Amino acid sequence: MDYVWIAIVGLCAAAIAKLVLPGRNGPRGVIGTTLVGVAGSFVGSFLGQFFGFYRPGEAAGFLGSIVGAIVILLIWDRLFKEKTPPAAAK
Repeated sequence: MDYVWIAIVGLCAAAIAKLVLPGRNGPRGVIGTTLVGVAGSFVGSFLGQFFGFYRPGEAAGFLGSIVGAIVILLIWDRLFKEKTPPAAAK
């Protein structure tokens, strides 16, 4: 039952992160969004522990998961951004 709860929280966190960031970002679909949210929870936990918001071994809360998902979506956007060809010189 814990895994179901993790998936639900991950889906909600990634959905909110996608609403915060404009444009087309991240993987599409429910499964991709859920995976971004779950990974965002891990990133949020790591960043929270690094900056002293969480104790070692403590998991990120809902806001930490959203911040982690935003970080992942920003990295995703940088890595997979569509390249536009340069404008033709006149």
